[in-house]
Amino acid sequence: MDGQVAARTDETAVGIADPAARISVLLAAQKAAWSTDVTPSHAVRDGRLDRLDRMVVAWEARFAAAISEDFGNRPAVVTTLTDIVPVRAAIRHARRELKRWMRPRRVSLAWTGKPASAQILRQPLGVVGIVAPWNYPLNLMLSPLVGALAAGNRALLKPSELTPAFSEVLAKAVAETFAEDEVAVVTGGPEVATAFTAAPFDHLIFTGSTAVGRKVAEAAARNLTPVTLELGGKSPVILDPSVDLDKAVPRLVWGKLLNSGQTCVAPDYALVPRGRVPDFLAAVKAEVAEQYPGLPGNADYTTIISPRHFDRLVRLVEEARERDAEVVELAGPHDPERRVFSPVAVVGAPDDTGVMAEEIFGPILPVVPYDTLDEAIAYINLRDRPLALYWFGSDKAAEARVLSGTIAGGVTINDTILHLAQDDLPFGGVGASGYGAYHGEAGFLALSKEKPVLRQSVLSGVSLLYPPYGRLATWMLKLLGRLG
Repeated sequence: MDGQVAARTDETAVGIADPAARISVLLAAQKAAWSTDVTPSHAVRDGRLDRLDRMVVAWEARFAAAISEDFGNRPAVVTTLTDIVPVRAAIRHARRELKRWMRPRRVSLAWTGKPASAQILRQPLGVVGIVAPWNYPLNLMLSPLVGALAAGNRALLKPSELTPAFSEVLAKAVAETFAEDEVAVVTGGPEVATAFTAAPFDHLIFTGSTAVGRKVAEAAARNLTPVTLELGGKSPVILDPSVDLDKAVPRLVWGKLLNSGQTCVAPDYALVPRGRVPDFLAAVKAEVAEQYPGLPGNADYTTIISPRHFDRLVRLVEEARERDAEVVELAGPHDPERRVFSPVAVVGAPDDTGVMAEEIFGPILPVVPYDTLDEAIAYINLRDRPLALYWFGSDKAAEARVLSGTIAGGVTINDTILHLAQDDLPFGGVGASGYGAYHGEAGFLALSKEKPVLRQSVLSGVSLLYPPYGRLATWMLKLLGRLG
């Protein structure tokens, strides 16, 4: 059934209203199908990836329109840049490298194991569950799926309830492209997500908030389901005293305001040398006007996903203002009716305010003045480990100190976000920002079982250690102890 979509039967999950029952039926069907082809050939896997690529191309305009509908306004170019292009690049990368990733790997043995031989076989785990968030709904769903299909798995997909238009389009696209026992989509609200994460998958990938990630990990643990968690967090930017603001600020503003800051690896706050804070704020304000003139009426600017998220951003700023932080308006007023939240900077907010304690996920940039690099590094290390870290400057010694002195899921030097777009770089968090990784070979390995295999030789001398034990066994054990 792998070059075409299988015919639906009465045993499919179509029409089952109960979420847990529907998920159970789909999961059972996929596990049954997997058991008939435990380790799919390269041709089968490549064919699935090819179909996925053709699906993205054929449905691109409909995906972009649906995502914009869910947001209120998100330019098609943003969806192309952040969802379509990365997914297609990941597919091409996987197809190009797939034979190498699948190849059994020979392993050398210690002399005590010879003349046996050994290798490691990479096999699929079975059925992978993927839960994606609303902010980049196509990319964060299909990028993990690329790894799952490349590794030979089947997959169930759960998109966010905050993107209902996209979820409907995705479900139709997948149903036209894959048989239900290969890839299927499950839609619905929190109750569906709860049933989904409690299902006995062979691996579960979740992208979302740290708070929800903890619940997902707990639910998966009941089935001993291994999980990959990509959870976000407060990703810092360090501007070194050696920084060239004319070069750094445009890159920082682009990364911060892409998708209006609704990005898991968006720069969350900026550590700025104390004496350069006024120049930094002036440069940021000028760059916002350069990239998004005429706010809040600029059509290139993405709206906030929901009224609840918009209101939360308003509360974060007002709380900081009430706590005597300096709030710097970087553009025109907000437009609550259209959910356009114009960028603001916040300077000197206390550490226990929301803008300093929570992942912002919006166009608010807290600014933290610092006096020494050690102070900036210590500030980062006193907090949860971030999903991303950014450093701007030309002082190579300072760069090395930051890289060796901090822990983060990923780093971009002298730019923002771009490490995420490289398929040869693993993408994942550390600590509160998640664990496990995907993208490229890292995703392939995360969704494979590396099975060690030892082949014994007919010339093996292990029988010399069989009981009954005598002087020969004693002598051999002494020799092994001395040489092993």
